[in-house]
Amino acid sequence: MTDSGLRVVADVGGTNTRIAIYNPETDVFLHRVNYHNRDFKQFSDLLAQWQAGLGDIRPKKGCIAIAAPLVDDRIAMVNMAWAFSRQDIARHLQLDQLTWLNDFESNAHALPFLKPAQLVSLYHSDNPLAGPLATVGPGTGLGGATVNCGRVQPGEPGHAGLSPANDLELALFKELLCRYDNIYAELLLSGPGLLRIYQTLCAIRGIEATALSPDEVSQSALSGTDTSCHEATRVFCDLLGSACGNFVLATGAYGGLYLAGGIVPAILPLLIQSQFLPRFRRKGAMVKQLERVSIYAINSNHTGIIGAAHAPLA
Repeated sequence: MTDSGLRVVADVGGTNTRIAIYNPETDVFLHRVNYHNRDFKQFSDLLAQWQAGLGDIRPKKGCIAIAAPLVDDRIAMVNMAWAFSRQDIARHLQLDQLTWLNDFESNAHALPFLKPAQLVSLYHSDNPLAGPLATVGPGTGLGGATVNCGRVQPGEPGHAGLSPANDLELALFKELLCRYDNIYAELLLSGPGLLRIYQTLCAIRGIEATALSPDEVSQSALSGTDTSCHEATRVFCDLLGSACGNFVLATGAYGGLYLAGGIVPAILPLLIQSQFLPRFRRKGAMVKQLERVSIYAINSNHTGIIGAAHAPLA
C-alpha cells in the first residue's frame, strides 16, 4: 500500500535511533520503534530490520534528523562508526523525496507541536517577551537551535566556551586544563561530560571514583547514596544554566527556552533544586531581560520524530 501522505520519520542520535511512519491526516505515528545503535554495524542494517515489519505500507517521502554535521550527500556520525549517503538511504527506503536535518533543527520544529503533557514548567513568566524559541539539550553531546515563525536556525552551544563561577568550579576547571587545552561546554554538559565532572571531582577530593557511567552517576545522585555523584550532578545543572543563558543571549531567543535531550528528564528533581535558574539569569545588565524568559523541560523522548514529522520537506 503506497500513500503519498505518509512520511518516514527518524531521529538518529549518538546512542539511539527512533523511527516511525507519520500519518498527517490522523496525527498518529505508526510502526514506531526505538533501537540501540550499538546493536547494528551500520544504519542500513537498522533500516532493513525496521522495514521487515512494515508489511505492504510504502511511504514515498521521508525526513531524518541526525546528530551529525550535514555536509553534501555523505554523513559520518561523530560519536560512532556509522557513515551513509542520503541517496543510498532514499533508495533503500524506496523514497521519492528525502530531507535530512540536524537533530536540534528537528527539536526546534517540534516545539509548536508539543502537548502540555510533554512539558514540565521550570519557570513561567507572567510578562513574557516576544521572540524566537530556543531549545538546548545535553545528551551524547550538547545541541541547540532556535525557531521563529516556522524558520529554524541550528546552533552549536556545545562548542562554545564555558567559565567557572565559584571556587569549586575553578578547581574543577584547573584540574581539567591539565588534560584539555580548551574547556568547551560539551566537554562537561553531556552524558560523557557528567561522568567527567564526577571523575574529576573525585580526583580533586582524593577519593575513588566508583560510578562507571553517566547513568550510574545520575541514579546515585537521585537516590542520595553517593555524595560525590550528587555534587557532580549539581555542578552539571549549574553549568547548564550558564550555558543556556549564553545561548539565549547569543541568539536573541527570548520567547522561551525548552530543555531537550535524554539527560534532563532523568535528573529533573535535581535540576529544579539546583542553581540552574539563577545561573541562567546571572548575565550582568541582561538579568531583567532573562527573568522574562519562560523555561520548560521537554518530558518526551520522541521530540526528534515529532519535528521530523512537521518539518518542511526540501
